[in-house]
Amino acid sequence: MTKPLSRKVALVAGGSRGIGAAIVRRLHTDGAAVAFTYISSAARAEDLVASLEGQPLAIKADSADPEAVQRAVATTVEHFGRLDILVNNAGILIHGMVDDVSVADFDKMVAVNMRAVFFAIQAAVRSMGEGGRVITIGSVVADRTGFPGSSIYSMTKAAITGLTRGLARDLGPRGITVNNVQPGPTATDMAPTDPALAEKVRSLIALGRLGEDREIAGLVAYLAGPDSGFITGSSLTIDGGYLA
Repeated sequence: MTKPLSRKVALVAGGSRGIGAAIVRRLHTDGAAVAFTYISSAARAEDLVASLEGQPLAIKADSADPEAVQRAVATTVEHFGRLDILVNNAGILIHGMVDDVSVADFDKMVAVNMRAVFFAIQAAVRSMGEGGRVITIGSVVADRTGFPGSSIYSMTKAAITGLTRGLARDLGPRGITVNNVQPGPTATDMAPTDPALAEKVRSLIALGRLGEDREIAGLVAYLAGPDSGFITGSSLTIDGGYLA
């Protein structure tokens, strides 16, 4: 059978570990030629490249730097000759109560979680044609923060929902879809490590467990594929019933 993403080229921003690495693997399995960016996880990036036949392209790029993000897009297009799918996965969470959040931490979260997303999309769509796919990994904290100390992170993820709707209007006439995937608590290195807190989080999930990175990647692969062409401007929750 023909793989659904054969002859497609994808770039995953923030793809060396966790959900990003799972997305790289799934898009590769579905037939896409894949590039991904990383900044501090060079060893993991090398391991990911070595583990996949055909070897994806790893690009070192700091998502806090718009020019680095734009260069990553240009490098992908130069290497593969085109770009069909952009997945914005890079993101950071710096906890801080309202009295304690520093300007530096505020600016860093905005730079990575919001500004980088916009400028990656701006650069990518210049090379996309009909059928292009733009997918951003947001979070359910856009709708329910749940815990103190994550107000700025929640703000950045809520902004992605508005950006997604606006860009869907901008890019719809060009046949490019724009969607936002909002994972709930997922078993990655951003999940709570304190046993008591982890149990509290699980108790809030209808299915009684954390999500798996491969499950998030499955939804991304669907949105990247040929059967999702009439979905755009949407924020799709995948949270095991956390918001139910």
